[in-house]
Amino acid sequence: MSGLRAPVRAGRAAAAPLCLIAAGGTGGHLFPAQALAEELLARGWRVALSTDARGARYAGGFPAEVPVREVASATFARGGPLARAAVPFRVAGGVAQALRAMRADPPALVAGFGGYPSIPAMTAATILRLPRMIHEQNGVLGRVNEMFARRADAVACGTWPTILPEEVVAYHTGNPVRAAIRSLAGAPYERPGEGPLRILVIGGSQGARILSDTVPAAIDALPEPLRGRVEIAQQARGEDEARVAAFYAERGIAAEVAPFFADVPRRMAAAQLVISRAGASSLADIAAIGRPAILVPLAASIRDEQSANARGPAEAEAAVVIPEARLTPAALSANIEAILSQPEAAAHMAARARGLGRPEAAEILADLAHRIAGVDIHDHAEDMP
Repeated sequence: MSGLRAPVRAGRAAAAPLCLIAAGGTGGHLFPAQALAEELLARGWRVALSTDARGARYAGGFPAEVPVREVASATFARGGPLARAAVPFRVAGGVAQALRAMRADPPALVAGFGGYPSIPAMTAATILRLPRMIHEQNGVLGRVNEMFARRADAVACGTWPTILPEEVVAYHTGNPVRAAIRSLAGAPYERPGEGPLRILVIGGSQGARILSDTVPAAIDALPEPLRGRVEIAQQARGEDEARVAAFYAERGIAAEVAPFFADVPRRMAAAQLVISRAGASSLADIAAIGRPAILVPLAASIRDEQSANARGPAEAEAAVVIPEARLTPAALSANIEAILSQPEAAAHMAARARGLGRPEAAEILADLAHRIAGVDIHDHAEDMP
């Protein structure tokens, strides 16, 4: 189904139901999971997060009321022959851990957000036949979500349309955004004018090096007076941070460079332009706030999901998409100049981006969670089964 009706708030149950969220790997999986956790807590649920040690490192933004249950997991995509040979045993150990925890405190719902750390909890929930749903952020199912899609009670899609297996019950909920993003949804856009030109560069947790290699040279190639007014905040990998910062300093370009910005929502709301990968969570944030964007989909992704994600913003005239194969400093600089030198065009892109936003996605997803778990809600959405 293509969507749900406007969300309806649920009353607090006498015995708080538990939602176990299974997610991990990257912020792209954990940010929408965090948004659902925030919404369910507000409705009186208990929420716990099941992930592995690596995923736990990305879970710092979750509310303090959400305990993190670390379980063993692994992937064939990393390590040498010995590490890959141990994968089934590590995953089996994680499943056993998850089964023990679920039997001790049975969840009303297990919600999987993808990433290999979600495998143990989703497997255990399938074995115990607990209510379960999947949220897929991208326009193509990730490998882990594809494993469980046919056995889940529903698949919630952040990007529409999403390529899905046949006979899967699907809903277009949108990608939930964190409370910090929702609070800035639709923030007024300051058109590029005579003042500072603020650019935010976010590379995601993968593949940001190509942005570190191309963005500084592209900014340096801008014509005056644009170049002299640029204020850039760029996320860069730790190994790239020093050289990127040094490049900007040597050329007198105002810049902040760091591997991570804790205040990305604020910076995005203040920006005239965002340069980003096309990860689903990043696109949801950009659309919720409503900012022009230049998107560089990650070419290394096996299913090319970022190209699928970028298609909608490009067709809506909300973003310019530059494939990695065509990303050069000259091409990037020309697109930056075209956007920042045309205030009306930039404002049009911002408005079109805002039109794609679904800041209420967490509420819609929480309504679906209520329905699948069989938890009372005052009014069911009309097009739910």
